[in-house]
Amino acid sequence: MRKKLHPMKRRPTVDAAHSAATTNQAHKKAPKIVLPIIAGMLVFSVPFQSPVLLMPSAHAATVVSYQLLKQSEMPVTSGVRQIDYKWVASDSSPTEMIHVLKIDLTDPYVELNAMGGKGGSVTAGQSVTGMTKETKAVAGVNGDVFGTANEGAPIGAQIKDGELQVSTSQLNGMYAFAITNDRKPMIDNFTFSGTVTAESGNTFALAGINKSLYWAEPGKTNSHVNALYMYTNEWTAPQRPAGTGTTPTEALVVDGVVTEVVPGQEITTPVPPNGYILRGHGTAAKFITDNLYPGVHVSSEYNLKSQTTGQTFDPSFFKMMVSGHTILVDQGKAAAFSRDIAGVSGASSRARTAVGYSQDGNTAYLVTVEENGGRNGVPLKELQDIMVRIGAWKAVNMDGGGSTTMVARPLGEFNVALAHPTSAGTYQRPVANGIGVYTTAPQGELKGIVASGPKTVFMGQETRFSLKAYDSYYNPIDPKGLNPVWNINPEVGYFKDGLLIANKPGKTTVKVTAGSTSSSIGVEVLGEAAIDRLTVQPSSMVLRAGAVINVPVKARLKDGSETAVAPTAIKWEFKGFKGKVSNGQLTIESVENNAAVGYAIARYDGFGTAVVLTPGSEKSFETFENVTYPLEFKGLPAELAGSASVVSGLPGRESSNALSLKYDFTNGTGSRFAYAVMNAAGGGVPVEGSPSALTLDVMGDSSLNYLRAEFVGADGKAVMVDVSRIIDWSGWKTIRVDLAAAGVKGPAKLTKLYVVNLAEGQDERALQGEVAFDNLTLQYPPSPVTTTNPTIVMKLGSAKATVNGKSVTLPAPVFSINGNSYLPLKFVAEAMGADVGWEASTKRVTVLRGSKMIDLWIGKSELAADGVRQKINAEPVIRNSRTYVPLRIVSEQLGQKVTWDEKTRTITIR
Repeated sequence: MRKKLHPMKRRPTVDAAHSAATTNQAHKKAPKIVLPIIAGMLVFSVPFQSPVLLMPSAHAATVVSYQLLKQSEMPVTSGVRQIDYKWVASDSSPTEMIHVLKIDLTDPYVELNAMGGKGGSVTAGQSVTGMTKETKAVAGVNGDVFGTANEGAPIGAQIKDGELQVSTSQLNGMYAFAITNDRKPMIDNFTFSGTVTAESGNTFALAGINKSLYWAEPGKTNSHVNALYMYTNEWTAPQRPAGTGTTPTEALVVDGVVTEVVPGQEITTPVPPNGYILRGHGTAAKFITDNLYPGVHVSSEYNLKSQTTGQTFDPSFFKMMVSGHTILVDQGKAAAFSRDIAGVSGASSRARTAVGYSQDGNTAYLVTVEENGGRNGVPLKELQDIMVRIGAWKAVNMDGGGSTTMVARPLGEFNVALAHPTSAGTYQRPVANGIGVYTTAPQGELKGIVASGPKTVFMGQETRFSLKAYDSYYNPIDPKGLNPVWNINPEVGYFKDGLLIANKPGKTTVKVTAGSTSSSIGVEVLGEAAIDRLTVQPSSMVLRAGAVINVPVKARLKDGSETAVAPTAIKWEFKGFKGKVSNGQLTIESVENNAAVGYAIARYDGFGTAVVLTPGSEKSFETFENVTYPLEFKGLPAELAGSASVVSGLPGRESSNALSLKYDFTNGTGSRFAYAVMNAAGGGVPVEGSPSALTLDVMGDSSLNYLRAEFVGADGKAVMVDVSRIIDWSGWKTIRVDLAAAGVKGPAKLTKLYVVNLAEGQDERALQGEVAFDNLTLQYPPSPVTTTNPTIVMKLGSAKATVNGKSVTLPAPVFSINGNSYLPLKFVAEAMGADVGWEASTKRVTVLRGSKMIDLWIGKSELAADGVRQKINAEPVIRNSRTYVPLRIVSEQLGQKVTWDEKTRTITIR
């Protein structure tokens, strides 16, 4: 779990990584062995260090205290409860969200077990939701760290129903969580040992079961050199395994009898459920050829050994086991980390997953820490503190970052759902394995009903609530036949056929009654006070009659969460043009004469942000229907595989062509780049004139990689342009790229469209995928939105001023309140060339100037600048029926500087 590439976090630039990769390319040779990159860590990138306790870097300078505050608790099934907490710091750090599945191991109907890849494969990872649905679990979390540059098998041991599916790796300090057959939890550091015995009586050490290549510690030696491994039918990857640089000799064993031996290559016969492959190299290969041939018997035995007690266990002693990373808690206290935590960004705030159990062994805790939007997650030191406070006597860190996922079945529901957003929102990264929670309870009698629906809703949005029912074991039952009656108190909205139509902000209770039973759910209808930021991502910014522009609106709430705002919850205002918005699409009906700029203002409960539109034209640049220039794929490093070609029949583009870019970063090292090179012989595809923006349709693959374009400007210099800093969507999406802001100077040429996978945080992103491009369109505004900054000179207490040297008389003298100078709102509009609006019912002042929009409220010590809420030390006031605004705050928000001369009591605005 390396630090995730996120547009809101500091990160190295792609240009720097590109330069470094290009410089180093001449010194690289095609590697014979692939270095596995591990989700959760770069296991082999740094030497093992002595255990240390690292303080979170963000809090190193000050002592910070924390509170763990319970927010909600709800049963999932008999013996399992889902509990949500807030982790509140005494400094200005964001409030984090902690999610816990508390499992009563004494409940006879509750079981924990390992969940794996699709169809039980140890190499075909899948999402936690996919695992729970496939195995019929009622809840689950992600598990072990795993390789992303190889087959994706777990790094540590995996036991399911007493069967050892994957053995441990010879790595220092890797702990695992297990449940014994007598339902006792255990967290320990295990090693694997085994022996294969031929019919001749000769033996050879078994190095492991279903293992990818790794570098064994100490010494960082190749795990598969001179080693004998067992591979079962649960290993579904094409090779056993890839990238080891070793030539295998293999024997297929079925029901204890050798049926096939192939020296020097892999056996192609499918492995049956009652068989396995013995794969050997070097001395192990010689053991196979000397002792194993069709018809002879062979046996194997293996066990796990505790590194803390020395006790040896047959794997069947355990009901389940899933490995993790470092130990977190021992004897109810924070433990020294058993493994270097640098590779898991241990000192940084990240999403985390952990597992622990209570001192009496009767309770297990599956814990996740959320990272999304304004929530950053926590360092491992804080995770230790959290686990102790929750009640863990012993705890282990699991894979985190983009892998962190918790799903649980809401009370009364038949299907599991995400318990919280992942670091990519709703996207769930496919992982190697997980820990599933299961119930064996029989169907009970009706115990209660549940009002099911969201806990937060937007005004103007129609939100469906539904009736669910559950039995005496908290398992869902069909509510058919129950006739629900809905009501809401206080009345912040009304119900119609199970739909809540909210019309004013506030906290309320939604209650449903069916016969003699009832259920309530607390709901907050969000008002503007709950929003910290409102953003619109338009598909175009051209002010042109007839233009149709996608205008999706997203809100970040004060609790740090981010969410899309339903189009029905947004009210729009237009200046400079007439238009309408329907289903999230703005249609410009007409443009005012000589309008140099248009504003589409999106407001939610009065809180607003603006899309700034300017006149111009659009021109189709490339549709890929009739490409006459060459296209080619180029990878950096050179050993990367992929393709770039015009194709037809892509989903969503079945009847047209598009540019497909397929990439495979598996064989590369460091930062990796997959280029669709366009017209290399001609230096790129010519771009006419000086467009300000490019819009294009992009088919995403949810890989979380980085998407860029390269232009060569009129000066001959290459300019790298961000298309999307994170590919977190699947299917087609229209994206607007600001070429002017990126520094593209026309006439230019488009040379490359490409996918980037930087070395930092590489384990968070997919190494293989396909993106596609279509409908590239250039936008040509006549000029960018410009403003002139007048020089304004005035004196405190005087109504006389100069604007660019010209004398003017203010409607009233400049005055001061608590050291803040105030100007009449009318003068701001006239002197600074701003458009000023007044909303009497909310006492809101709106200032529009150039590309800036500012909202201020009478008597409120905050403003909204371009949709971002900010605290201010002075607020607008009304005197003698005139509105006055704080001079310095408004001037600086509009891009001007204010100076004060104490001697002459003169204020100058430049």
